[in-house]
Amino acid sequence: MKILKLSYVLAFALSFGGSYASAQDQQPGSKAPKGTTAEKQLRSPDVVYVPTPAETVDAMLKVAKVGKEDVVYDLGSGDGRIPIMAVQKYNAARAIGIDINPDRIKEAQANHKAAGVGDRVRFLNEDLFQADISEATVVTLYLLPSLNLKLLPKLLSELKPGTRIVSHAFDMGSWKPQQTLNAGGSTVYFWTIPAKGTPEYEAASTAASKT
Repeated sequence: MKILKLSYVLAFALSFGGSYASAQDQQPGSKAPKGTTAEKQLRSPDVVYVPTPAETVDAMLKVAKVGKEDVVYDLGSGDGRIPIMAVQKYNAARAIGIDINPDRIKEAQANHKAAGVGDRVRFLNEDLFQADISEATVVTLYLLPSLNLKLLPKLLSELKPGTRIVSHAFDMGSWKPQQTLNAGGSTVYFWTIPAKGTPEYEAASTAASKT
């Protein structure tokens, strides 16, 4: 629903990852690291955690033209590679990773600390279907086709027109992407949230109604 370093080179040397995995029980008395929500047991996950290749992460952020004005939300953020690279390489103003699995949050926080990107990156142990994503200017996904479509009504209702959506591997049904590219052996799909009342918005709404 959805790839570290004290230098940029080390970021690629580590096998970074970004998607969903299973939720685990919180350890008694444990505290969330700075920059995360409290770790907690959430509902069962929607997909198995699979890392996004570093080359694909780079392509996703590049096609979205991430820059210093952007707030990037990675829904199903795994080990944190997408939010970290968004700030580290593309100089995003802020980046937020959301993942249902507290173990992935712990891993992402460790990578965050090693990357030295400070409080511009945060990781939240939340359900992406319930999280508030309204401030995002870029949303990244590595989920499943059915989950993309299930998420689409939320994207259309919460995000501002012009917000960029990038999905690794999976499309959004009949809502045709504005760009499709290959990177690192993966397919990347790109859309922007259209303004209400436009033919593009109607096409996206039609796709969302088919969930």
